[in-house]
Amino acid sequence: MNKILSILLACTAAGAAYGAQETGQAAKNVAIDSVVVTGARYASDIRHLPMSVAVVDRDEIVRRQEASVLPLLTEQVPGLFVTGRGVMGYGVSDGAAGGISLRGIGGGSAAQMLVLIDGHPQYMGLFGHPIADAYQSMLAERVEVVRGPASVLYGSNAMGGVINIVTRRQREEGVKTDLNVGYGSWNTLQTEAANRIRKGRFTSVVTGSYNRTDGHRADMGFEQYGGYAKVGYEISRRWNAYADVNLTHFNASNPGEITAPVFDNDSRITRGMASVSLENSYDRTSGALKFFYNWGRHRINDGYGAGEEPRDYRFNSKDRMLGVSWYQSAGLWRGSRLTAGIDWQRFGGRAWNRFTADGREEPIVDQTEDEIAGYADFRQSLGRLTVDAGVRIDHHTRTGTEWVPQAGISLRAARDGALKAMVSKGFRNPVLRELYMFGVKNPDLKPERLWNYELSWTQRLAGGSVSYGVNLFYIKGEDIIRRGRADGRNILLNQARIENWGAEADAAWRIGGGWSVNANYSWLRMEYPVPASPEHKLYAGGDFGKGRWSVSTGVQYIAGLYTAAAPDPEVREAGFVLWNLRASLRVNRLLTIFVRGENLLAERYEINAGYPMPRATVFGGLKLNL
Repeated sequence: MNKILSILLACTAAGAAYGAQETGQAAKNVAIDSVVVTGARYASDIRHLPMSVAVVDRDEIVRRQEASVLPLLTEQVPGLFVTGRGVMGYGVSDGAAGGISLRGIGGGSAAQMLVLIDGHPQYMGLFGHPIADAYQSMLAERVEVVRGPASVLYGSNAMGGVINIVTRRQREEGVKTDLNVGYGSWNTLQTEAANRIRKGRFTSVVTGSYNRTDGHRADMGFEQYGGYAKVGYEISRRWNAYADVNLTHFNASNPGEITAPVFDNDSRITRGMASVSLENSYDRTSGALKFFYNWGRHRINDGYGAGEEPRDYRFNSKDRMLGVSWYQSAGLWRGSRLTAGIDWQRFGGRAWNRFTADGREEPIVDQTEDEIAGYADFRQSLGRLTVDAGVRIDHHTRTGTEWVPQAGISLRAARDGALKAMVSKGFRNPVLRELYMFGVKNPDLKPERLWNYELSWTQRLAGGSVSYGVNLFYIKGEDIIRRGRADGRNILLNQARIENWGAEADAAWRIGGGWSVNANYSWLRMEYPVPASPEHKLYAGGDFGKGRWSVSTGVQYIAGLYTAAAPDPEVREAGFVLWNLRASLRVNRLLTIFVRGENLLAERYEINAGYPMPRATVFGGLKLNL
């Protein structure tokens, strides 16, 4: 409690001295008054939200020229870190990367962070974790990141934060087609095609991609192909309907740790999602009714080590998640906004071992659970002060009912600035793997819970060309699920705790003449350290554009990164500096040439223990705009 008071007093003093608001912006070209949807379930001015929301827009995604949106988020969002193991692809199972951590939450369990696509939860139905290779750049118009618990609006798994991928739409009348082809180090190929149409009330987006690499280590190949289609129809000026489908398949190989190689550790993964939504938008009210269905098919050979015999079985699974989400937001009187909603989800699946000799199947689990919740969030503006309070009642068929409150304020304490304070609860229900699968399963597990306290201050200066923000936070959690011993055997227990505190800052300056610079920094102190959560994370970058030329560069500094579980006596604490450079030349109206270099300092480093990352890589290609 003393630490909480110290942090809040320090923040209050800072706010009194400087006066302003949390912009929540990450990308340098996102204004302090950006309109976002993730923090409120309706289009809202970011200045009126008590939570911290970071935004990365389409221009930044295109400039990064990556198949996945996750590397960009590591650079641009303070406090967020994504693990990697190679030049392309994250994989699944043992040795996989793609773990997402925010403020130290998620490093101990991948299921503590929630990824959404247009507000729909996206995770493996049995294991409960995000599938990093499914979050491709071809989908994204922009990405919004809620830094801190978002369980009131999004329920379980949002205890650390939320990454919402807002999918692409064609807003201008006409037809646009983009073709991208790139090639680079380690026989890496990246392709993407996108067609967008708007004709009257009808819109559509169709994209497809194929990506592959041999990898920078032997037996580390990755191959992925996928497609996305979305159609929309404007029923009237107030009502719109959308339907979309996304399908991706990837093959990933894992060579194991450099000192303990693994052979034939191969994964064949198919992921899909589909949704239908009906949206309304009036002057005083807006909302949506959404149906979604996610599915997956996993075939995994866990491989074998040196001196071992190949396994005579393969892990197989089919998982699914379907749900209905309804919410409506309305202004009841001047300055007020009430949002209410109901979520229902059914998730689960079947897993089994298939023996290679005779095709016999050994069941592991066949289980489904349901979760239903209702929530309400009320926001009232009183001059310069905006007050917010919300609550969620969430019922899980196995773990019971959970109450989730939050409260916050936003004070416009100075011109173009605001001071914010937020108290919020996050929680995570145990996933089916923890409840019912493998030897450490425990069907009596309780939900994980934490409380997040934060105070933030941001301001825009010089007519909007300069903006900055500072955020201080304290997080305390209990009943965290970790492996332990009970009745003489290894078992999962609600025995661990979380106590994290730290600071985040970001700044951007549009200098003029085509120049702009931006930077962000986060400091994290963990009383109970977990991997994939660096103590220090700094990014500084700049952009220059003139005529047909565009150049972007950035340096990232990481220190105090645990590359394995912190209690392990062999754990290593890593630090490294990465320099990246990107440039493009618009040859004519149709053709653009681009090139990018990653880790140009050829730094030797690891993010996952035993998996050295690639040194300097070069990648170049063409983009056609038809």
